[in-house]
Amino acid sequence: MGYEAWRERLYGPLREEGLFTWDRMYDEEYALATILPISERERREIAEATERLGAVFTRTVRIVRQSGEELFEELGLPEATWGAVRIAVSEQLPTVIGRFDFAWTDEGLKMLEFNADTPTSIVEAYHVNGRISAEYGMADPNEGMAAHIGEAFREAVEAYRLDGYRTGSIVFSALDWHEEDAGTTRYLMRQSGLEGARFAALADLRLYEGRLCLLRDGKHEPIDLLYRLHAMEKLAEDRDTDGYPTGSHVLDLIAERKLAVLNPPSALIAQTKALQALIWNLYEAGEFYDEAEREAIRSYMLPTYMENRFEGRCAYVTKPILGREGGGVTLYEADGTFLERDGEALYWEQPMIYQQRVELPTVTVRREGGTAGARLLWGSFWIGGRASAIVARAGGRITGNLAYFVPVGMERS
Repeated sequence: MGYEAWRERLYGPLREEGLFTWDRMYDEEYALATILPISERERREIAEATERLGAVFTRTVRIVRQSGEELFEELGLPEATWGAVRIAVSEQLPTVIGRFDFAWTDEGLKMLEFNADTPTSIVEAYHVNGRISAEYGMADPNEGMAAHIGEAFREAVEAYRLDGYRTGSIVFSALDWHEEDAGTTRYLMRQSGLEGARFAALADLRLYEGRLCLLRDGKHEPIDLLYRLHAMEKLAEDRDTDGYPTGSHVLDLIAERKLAVLNPPSALIAQTKALQALIWNLYEAGEFYDEAEREAIRSYMLPTYMENRFEGRCAYVTKPILGREGGGVTLYEADGTFLERDGEALYWEQPMIYQQRVELPTVTVRREGGTAGARLLWGSFWIGGRASAIVARAGGRITGNLAYFVPVGMERS
């Protein structure tokens, strides 16, 4: 069977079921009809790194939330978010659904960044990967982990309720015209198991009489709890067509505890890459962290700073503190020579972090048009405070929005 026919056999049924309709994006192949093996040992190490780094980020975010606004500014958090980011689901959960991105390097497994606010690749990891690995006769490294989503959502909603929030009216919202975002949000809504939850386009949300509401059939229906696949820093910039700062108003409602949101606002603190620089600075100073936390930082994090300490010493990368999908990333050689940069127009105006550069390993993948070498990045979800599903992406030195999704399988024991 040729590649195109095999690919259609794999992804055609998923597309027809309506659960995964973005196997092609922007008229380009996104989901590959191939599979990468991962050993049980590698799978365990990714999970261990995720658990240990999750504990480091949890403790750090807890302290940052209680700090002054000067630190918020240094971390690059938009001023409109400063009141809201002090809100967390609980002291143990800076975020409910996060994704660490890892690379296997010559020095072992290293974390590149933490997508704590609005991670995607969720349907790919929790649903598609199992279907594809079964077609190849391999075990799914994420088997049974979709249940983590429902458990995490229910625990978060209950934590909000016990903290005095209203949780009766629940809305899951995303850009309805964006196939991936809308599909991911609908999938999360189904997996959440939250009774009465509804999907709504972001365009159908309104501020009305001091509440965030869903405008439906000409009526404003108040929302108690909102799942938003809409970045917190983007919300801070949102304005109506007449220029009214709608996003800032919504953030005020969150800060005033009139609206519960998932992911919680504290996720933005974990999202900013400036937090990685803070963690590394505290680690180097020998402050704050205990020995187990220091060992996790030493083993799995990369030296990261808010200024360039690498030129003349080693290769490095600059990243916008709130950039996403490889946007605004630039790679440099040790002598400061430019190597490669992201081609998109977004995020270049943001402050940058400087991080030691590591090479993503090269793998050979089968795709439309033949085989090709690609750089491999591993995503590991941290759901409800525990390690969960993994997902593999393959692209260039900079993993951008159009990097391939590559299913992963383990040999059956």
